[in-house]
Amino acid sequence: MLILLLTILMMLNCTAAFAQTDQHIYDQAGLLTDSEISDLEAYAAEKSREQGTEFLLLTTDSTSGMPIIDYMGDFYDDLADETGMENAVLLTIDIGGREYYLAGFGNARTRLDNERVEMVLDRITPYMAQGQYAGAFRETIETADRYMEYNPGVNPESIFLQTWFHAAVALLLAGGIVGTMLYNSGGRNTTTAATYIDRDHTRVTRDSDRFRNKTVTRRRIPKNNNSGGGFGGGGGMTGGGRSFSGGGRSF
Repeated sequence: MLILLLTILMMLNCTAAFAQTDQHIYDQAGLLTDSEISDLEAYAAEKSREQGTEFLLLTTDSTSGMPIIDYMGDFYDDLADETGMENAVLLTIDIGGREYYLAGFGNARTRLDNERVEMVLDRITPYMAQGQYAGAFRETIETADRYMEYNPGVNPESIFLQTWFHAAVALLLAGGIVGTMLYNSGGRNTTTAATYIDRDHTRVTRDSDRFRNKTVTRRRIPKNNNSGGGFGGGGGMTGGGRSFSGGGRSF
């Protein structure tokens, strides 16, 4: 009977703990539609369970004069104190200041280190510039989730880790093997251009070069239209003493 009661209490505690961290979207600025919030909540919850790391989105129309890093840190301190949350990836969007910041807490501080944060920011910058905030958060979850599968220190965008590269190498190897087999099975062709030349009765009578025309190709050098500047790289520590990796951009 005692064991049964303890089991029930443990199940209730686990359910309560899950309910405390069930919200992932904190759209205080009202940037998302109800449909977008619903879809993103479901996607964030799924990836959070798989990674053991909460994927969170915070939006605001004003930080009340605070730097976005401090605003983000205070929000996370309050949330972590309330829920006991330790591991999180938090994207904060300040629509009033036209800035956004991505931070990794707990195990995400190393699994999504500063370098990987910058790579994620590179991917979501086009979404932010076009006002596609739901797309930016989905891309954040998708890319961060993929990056965190690799050990710290590994470049997740390395060509040697890409599926298409492995496929190309396999095709080249297969082509080389087949080509070698065909070459060896068909024998060698010993006939060359020299076979048809009578060197005793052939000589060069004249050798000349003639300039025919000149072609000039013009190439337009593309301009960098990315107006977003980076800031806050290298992470830091919240007022509550929680360390994080991070980086930010303006848009």
